[in-house]
Amino acid sequence: MFYLFTQRLSLIHMVRKFFERLTNWELWPFAVLYFPLSFFWVGYIIRSRAIWFFTPSNPTIAFGGFEGEGKKEMYDQLPPHTVPRTIYVQHNLTFEEVKYRIAEAGFQYPFIVKPDVGMKGILFRKIDSEEQLKKYHDRIPVEYIIQDLIEMPVEVSVFYYRHPASDKGTVSGFILKELLHVVGDGSSTLEQLILNHPRAKHRHKEMQHRHGHRFDRVIEKNHIFYLSYAGNHNRGAQFTNLKDEIDEPLHRVFDALSYYSKHFYYGRYDIKTTSLEDLKAGKNFMILEYNGSGAEPNHIYDCNMSLLEAYREILKHWKALYEISKYNNRNGFPYWSFIKGYYFIKASQQHFKMLEKFD
Repeated sequence: MFYLFTQRLSLIHMVRKFFERLTNWELWPFAVLYFPLSFFWVGYIIRSRAIWFFTPSNPTIAFGGFEGEGKKEMYDQLPPHTVPRTIYVQHNLTFEEVKYRIAEAGFQYPFIVKPDVGMKGILFRKIDSEEQLKKYHDRIPVEYIIQDLIEMPVEVSVFYYRHPASDKGTVSGFILKELLHVVGDGSSTLEQLILNHPRAKHRHKEMQHRHGHRFDRVIEKNHIFYLSYAGNHNRGAQFTNLKDEIDEPLHRVFDALSYYSKHFYYGRYDIKTTSLEDLKAGKNFMILEYNGSGAEPNHIYDCNMSLLEAYREILKHWKALYEISKYNNRNGFPYWSFIKGYYFIKASQQHFKMLEKFD
């Protein structure tokens, strides 16, 4: 009887989760969410007469930064004082060589590791000890980076685009990011806290893979347990829309960054800073990532937008992407050929499938 009761509860829980996902478009799979807009994307391909019409949008990043670009080419085009200290590590180095390079660069635990070519937080890890680093190094099959853990208290994303013929750009999105975490109550296990969390409960399989060995641990009262250190929607981060904070000082900061890099015209900056005021003053901030033409306007999430409003926002950004790319194509930065883009994206997809197996 008890078995039948628990089975019924489990079924009810599954049905409830299904309807939550069905009625909340933010939880839909990427392909489902974007399918109705695919016809607009095809329209830009036809108008450009180029499958990869977006590649001139950021012409100094491979594939326009759509996917498959290395982080080194991004960091090298940003002001050195705005990016974390970073070293690049070949996966086939001996661990003794890795330790030597870390010591030479002056790194101390904890720090961040992630693939040089990565996306969606795949194989992004916070490393607290030599043992953890060795495990990561022995496992990862590609070049990766070691980077300072930036512990500034505020993490934001800024979506910015600028038409090459214009002196001024547009900050179209500004969000505050909160990493996926649970807060202990002194009696619930980690798994119970995850199952009761509004976002983490939809990622139970992922959480089991990452934290299953700690599921039975009771989390101390008021202790914050981070489930992911990757501040993106794909890893469950929560966003707060800061659109009312978009002003002229913020625009000046990102206009300056766009001019420094010379050819960063369209994309999203992921940033840590001491405060919004300091960011607007152009000080005390670090750029963790710059995502180019493949960047999603992630300010559509967690801000009570209707699906129609989210679609309007996405299409506004695609129009800007098309106009920037068209202008650059006419001014010395050609569209990638079909063959060049086909082989690049094929290699990129194979790369990410491989990474997912090791994540």
